[in-house]
Amino acid sequence: MTPTITAFENSPDGGQGLARDMRVRWALEEVGQPYDVRLVSFKSMKEAPHLKRHPFGQIPTYEEGNLMLFESGAIVLHLAQHHDGLLPPDEAGQGRAISWLFAALNSVEPLIVEREQSWFIERDYPWYAERIALLDERILARLGELSRRLGKAEWLDGEFSVGDLMMVMVLRRAEDTNTLEHYPNLMAYKLRGEARPAYQRAFAAQLEVAKAAGR
Repeated sequence: MTPTITAFENSPDGGQGLARDMRVRWALEEVGQPYDVRLVSFKSMKEAPHLKRHPFGQIPTYEEGNLMLFESGAIVLHLAQHHDGLLPPDEAGQGRAISWLFAALNSVEPLIVEREQSWFIERDYPWYAERIALLDERILARLGELSRRLGKAEWLDGEFSVGDLMMVMVLRRAEDTNTLEHYPNLMAYKLRGEARPAYQRAFAAQLEVAKAAGR
């Protein structure tokens, strides 16, 4: 059965691939799984049919038969566990890859998203500049830890895995903070992820939606 995911009908990122459906699209492309997309408006995301799929009225969601998932991390992990290509064959390697998946979502992304949201919510307050400086300091520290762990390696733990997929997507959100440029190995790591054919196919698919919305 072909799974169906949800994505923004008109994404606020204008096709930059930062919306979280991009993570699921990339995973589906990596494992070679065809999929359908249900586009949702901001209004319909808060209505009953979509709230049955996602209790917080967000995207992405994933439907396959009787299975219904929400949260990009849960969806990507499900795909990795049920298809070849995103997890190592050995149990120990699988555990490490899954750890990196959660590290991307829990240890790296929250700081980046907090800074991103600060501009929208707090930029008119007199202490905004100090707030941004503090957030940048915290992001730089966390990226420094990640940079040291990656070192000169191509991927985080051997071959490309679900952990790398999620970490690359999280690092893409840091591009506007001017913090990633302090760590050339992380920048090169991100570019390697973006150069993967599966990423390119996923990006092109979501970009087509953005172009259609702009017409």
